[in-house]
Amino acid sequence: MKVSNILQVKGSVLYTVAPDTALQTAILVMSEHDIGSLVVMDYDKLIGMLTFRELIQTLAKHHGNLEGLTVRSVMSTKPLTCAMETELDEVRRIMLAQHARYLPVMDQQVLMGVISFYDVAKAVVEAQDFENTMLKAYIRDWPTDDLEKAAN
Repeated sequence: MKVSNILQVKGSVLYTVAPDTALQTAILVMSEHDIGSLVVMDYDKLIGMLTFRELIQTLAKHHGNLEGLTVRSVMSTKPLTCAMETELDEVRRIMLAQHARYLPVMDQQVLMGVISFYDVAKAVVEAQDFENTMLKAYIRDWPTDDLEKAAN
């Protein structure tokens, strides 16, 4: 399975924010849409990621006061990315090794979407469920001659 398959199922809704957006505004967008990350775009160029990890660290550092802070001042400036053709197993390894919960998906320099650890886990479970269903159907349809031979 590839990242492109996950994006097909997930859909194309993508939330971005400009780097000079007030941090409080970005938090409202994340809350309103029940999302854990925003892709930070400078016109058509990916320049960072804002996730709840950066928000929590900033809240702790500034004792809850976000006045005057912008997305640029707290975003991750070098987010990990993946391509549409990246295999799911590779994405899992990247996310686990780097403790990344969100990966922007790029096609050359074009942002195609974001996949989350949840999206990856859901895809794995669905693939396993499908495989289990197919195996059970195969076992149920096993020819009786083969069962008799196997019993002897």
